[in-house]
Amino acid sequence: MAADADPALETLFLPFVEGRLAWPEGGVLFLRARDGWPLHRQPTHGLVCEQTFKPDADALQRSGLTVCNDGALADAADGELPAQGKRYPLVLLLPPRQRDESRALMARALDQCAPGGRVLACVANNEGAKSAEDDLRRVAGAVSTLTKNKCRVFWTTPRSAPPQADAETLIAQWRGLDRIRPVADGRLHSRPGVFAWDRVDPASALLVEHLPADLAGRAADLGAGIGYLGLELLARCPRITALDLYEAEARALELARRNLQPCGDRVALGFHWHDVTSGLPAAYDVIISNPPFHAQGRAERPDIGRRFIAAAARALRPGGRLWLVANRHLPYEAVLHEHFGAVRDVATRGGFKVVEAVRGR
Repeated sequence: MAADADPALETLFLPFVEGRLAWPEGGVLFLRARDGWPLHRQPTHGLVCEQTFKPDADALQRSGLTVCNDGALADAADGELPAQGKRYPLVLLLPPRQRDESRALMARALDQCAPGGRVLACVANNEGAKSAEDDLRRVAGAVSTLTKNKCRVFWTTPRSAPPQADAETLIAQWRGLDRIRPVADGRLHSRPGVFAWDRVDPASALLVEHLPADLAGRAADLGAGIGYLGLELLARCPRITALDLYEAEARALELARRNLQPCGDRVALGFHWHDVTSGLPAAYDVIISNPPFHAQGRAERPDIGRRFIAAAARALRPGGRLWLVANRHLPYEAVLHEHFGAVRDVATRGGFKVVEAVRGR
């Protein structure tokens, strides 16, 4: 069971703790579920957790909870329910920060709420709680609210009270807000909610600009996102023979698979829904990475990048090369020098740094 404090998760369950709501018979769907002690302080029979972020999904499974991710991977433009196709008397939701993704997820929650059932959501105040509550009210009618832990939990029984006149139209629009679409002048496909979803982020662009053409052999992209770095590596380095993409967010990994599909007839491609911080299962000649430095919250997490670097060092063959881009202020130098025989700064621009590190022989 996760031990870290999670104010939003704790506040989400406040209506049940205070006796305002009862846990229903017939099953509960928890969208963007996270593990934590509030999930385990009272019986939660029939709970199905949906989570596409690998570390959170693994934590839920370690706690013995039922976990799926297939619903969130479906193209929202299809308007389909997850594979199980079930409607639930209660749908719990931790809406994401990205507004379009949040609204699309609310539409899904309403679609999967059984007649007479409830949708219940919680958002931190500094991540748009009031706006999220207003969004749910617009499409579902009257909303009840509690606040605690600098968070707001709000719930509704859809259509139990008249929603705004345009509610059905809005729900139909919101279903498709996170649909897959072309970005970057049509070169890539993306969707709201994934990292830098509608653009090529400047850090990745800086790394691509400095990738040397002599990189060769089996390569890996750690934290691959929608596949931009991998695609550029293959375009610029013709001696790469295989590429494995590791990504913790399944929604992004499915996009990477789509974006790199044209390269599959040239090199062997592997797509891995994987938490890089747990290590890598194979050996490589080249690793590229723009590692994340946030988890699911706003706080900086440089420890994630350090663990990416350590995992890369263990997976590289002697003489193997790591090409890394990161924010200049992130303290990665110590772990780089600890794990690699040679480290050099290649470029700095716009607050970012590109580093090459070579594993000693």
